Amino acid sequence: MAVTPHDLVVEAKSQIKEVSTAEAQALMTKRTIIDVREYDEYAAGHLPGAINIPRGVLEFKIGTVGECADKGKPYLIYCRTSGRAALSTVQLQKIGYSDLISMAGGFEVWNTEGRPTEKPEPINFE
Repeated sequence: MAVTPHDLVVEAKSQIKEVSTAEAQALMTKRTIIDVREYDEYAAGHLPGAINIPRGVLEFKIGTVGECADKGKPYLIYCRTSGRAALSTVQLQKIGYSDLISMAGGFEVWNTEGRPTEKPEPINFE
């Protein structure tokens, strides 16, 4: 019997630690924040200080990002609604990252609650 993407997310969430957006905000200064959404989502707004490493390249790219090379360092992972973050957290655990927290509700809930966001500076070609 085939599993659905929803089944995969439910299974992943049973294997990780998840916190609310309020708890995530309280932890922001104590953790490196990783946004696993695509760049266009990140560019539209993201958690302050978040590093964008899209889910599709996460396992390949994370070790090349200086702030993310230490597998024992504390990380907060999020996406739009929390599914990709949960899947990402499980995969990062598998490759040796040990202090990971995923944000329940994702950026969608964070933004709806009016929590602080940033946008990258647009590229100036002049």
